[in-house]
Amino acid sequence: MKKVNYTSIIFITLCFLNSCIGQTEIKELNFMVGVWKIENKTTYEEWKKEKGDQFIGVSYKLIERIKKVSEHLLIKKINDTIIYQATVPNQNDGKTINFTLNNSITDKLSFENLSHDFPRKIQYQKINDSKLFVQVLDEDDKGFSYYLIRQ
Repeated sequence: MKKVNYTSIIFITLCFLNSCIGQTEIKELNFMVGVWKIENKTTYEEWKKEKGDQFIGVSYKLIERIKKVSEHLLIKKINDTIIYQATVPNQNDGKTINFTLNNSITDKLSFENLSHDFPRKIQYQKINDSKLFVQVLDEDDKGFSYYLIRQ
């Protein structure tokens, strides 16, 4: 009769369970779909759900009813990681900057890239179905914040 190594089985089971707990699923971001306006500003953020479980976003200002795009955004899942991608014209040599969702923070979506100069964190917190709180932060959690109101 073979002797079963229960310690190894328990360890492997705990590792598997730990990888499942706290993982945000891409479908949990559906609340972001829509047009959002920064409170008391003429700046908007618009999110659309695309095939393949990804979200396409754009940040823009309305100037004389014309959209002036300031940022292209994308949220997608790569392997088991949710990535927020931001491309800002005339910044970072036009390169897209990736921010990884930090699953250890559970009360908000915290997309982080600690090697980027600024921002290092972009955080979205759902207040209710029509209001989000957004923080754009540096390494010391300093930066700026604003409310997005669903339009």
